[in-house]
Amino acid sequence: MVYVTECRLVLFQRIGQNHYQRGELRPRLVGKADLVKLYGKWAIVTGCTSGVGKAYANELASCGVNVILISRNREKLEAVAKELAESHRIETAIVVADFSAGREVYPSVAKALAGKEIGILVNNAGVFYDHLDGFTNLTEQHIWDLINVNIAAANMMVHLVLPGMVERKKGAIVNVSSMSCIHPSPEMTAYSASKAYLDHFSRALYYEYAPKGIFVQSLIPGFIFTKMIKHVSLFTKESLFVPSAEEYAHQAITTLGVAKRTTGYWPHTIMLMFGRYLPEWLWFWGIKIIHLSEKRRH
Repeated sequence: MVYVTECRLVLFQRIGQNHYQRGELRPRLVGKADLVKLYGKWAIVTGCTSGVGKAYANELASCGVNVILISRNREKLEAVAKELAESHRIETAIVVADFSAGREVYPSVAKALAGKEIGILVNNAGVFYDHLDGFTNLTEQHIWDLINVNIAAANMMVHLVLPGMVERKKGAIVNVSSMSCIHPSPEMTAYSASKAYLDHFSRALYYEYAPKGIFVQSLIPGFIFTKMIKHVSLFTKESLFVPSAEEYAHQAITTLGVAKRTTGYWPHTIMLMFGRYLPEWLWFWGIKIIHLSEKRRH
């Protein structure tokens, strides 16, 4: 009993040090900031036709920020652009781009962005597994999709817009990672590794460019009730720890400019703080439970 109590004390001491002293995960306790004044009139959101990307674009628009929507489906892009423009009386633009195509897509993206002063970039585009599985069961194409969409797209979009931000001495970049980045995650090996890459990429960029007026955030969400997880029987409805995309984005945007590394949503912060100190075997066991739940749903 004494040993368990001591372990708990050590855990909470470590949580306190990480959460309060370093401020990596602290939430904003006030309302939304004036994003136009802080960063500029235009934002880019990739992977924005559904889920978190669409919800985050809506939050930006509600702050008066004009939004450039980038995704691969023109019809869906046009629908979201129309919805945002009519609901919030902002300007919108769309760029049709399939990031899974690799390098060939970026010249046309750069051309479409020419002349726009981009103040905020949200790299949300990503692909997951069709279902949790061993690495060798992935197709070669799926592996390339994970690399091109989850990793290369964020790098290239930052490379396109960061010089302009540096020139204007202001800007914000949000790279959407995942809580799967905090430990190696079997059965979604390549996905979790790609999200760990984004986390490290974001944290390093922050230190490189914060002195030049650029804010870079690693956004690390937990489970969100989107089509990505609806096939898992553990998640049958929204809850405090599995929010809707709209609720998540509403909370996450308040951390923009405040927390350089955050879940964006306080219940997920609780999950992350405990998850970071779980032994790997217990983390792996949790993934196995999710995998079994997924199989039962199918």
